[in-house]
Amino acid sequence: MTELANLPALTFLGHATVLIELGGLRILTDPVLFDRLLVLRRVVTSLDPRLYSEIDLALVSHLHLDHLDLPSLRLLGSDVPIVVPRGAGALMRRSGFAHLIELAPGERTQVGEVEITATPAVHGGLRLPFGPTAPAIGYRIDAGQASVYFAGDTDVFEGMADIGRQLDVALLPVWGWGPRLGWGHLTPRRAAEALPLLRPRYVVPIHWGTLWPLGLGRVRPHRLSQPPLEFAAHAARIDPEVTVLVTPPGDRVTFVP
Repeated sequence: MTELANLPALTFLGHATVLIELGGLRILTDPVLFDRLLVLRRVVTSLDPRLYSEIDLALVSHLHLDHLDLPSLRLLGSDVPIVVPRGAGALMRRSGFAHLIELAPGERTQVGEVEITATPAVHGGLRLPFGPTAPAIGYRIDAGQASVYFAGDTDVFEGMADIGRQLDVALLPVWGWGPRLGWGHLTPRRAAEALPLLRPRYVVPIHWGTLWPLGLGRVRPHRLSQPPLEFAAHAARIDPEVTVLVTPPGDRVTFVP
């Protein structure tokens, strides 16, 4: 595994958006950068624009509106390459994006020193309300000896064991954007059950505590704060060798020995 000093720098911007600084690149996952997204609102501090400035690469896991947010991608600038699931290219080109890399599970691309490999995901790929559809994917990101797995949205699947070989950091979703979860998501317990397959050195719980539907502020509000703590408790029982790094939205991840 990579020495502590050589691990990637990570900042959890909220929901599924993480700034990964690795191999000389600034990479954003599933950028959602505004305070409003249709009926959803950001319930934590607005993002400092410096956190998403000078981005070298964006990774989009699937076409759902809270992961593929076209206005947020436009904020990054027209020259930023965007990696998307294979089948999403036509939508992206119609929306004005030209620098695209489409990947299916198992396919990879190289950007500078960083290798990006698309991984499977168990999640729907339809962009509501009328499409298109493209398979949801995750990403393994490697540079030198350092490695990060960004799961996107998924449930547990057996192929995680292949993704997790010599894995430094897993970015795992542990909830969503409302009081309940639908199909194809990881609950705190299911996310912990993925750890023996992935075998990461560190895990950062993401996809929690950021977006909430307007008008539902008093409906199960503990779902905003409790999922990463529940995940950490399950992880301590299921795979105690993994270090869980609970990081509030907007904060930099602090690695510990």
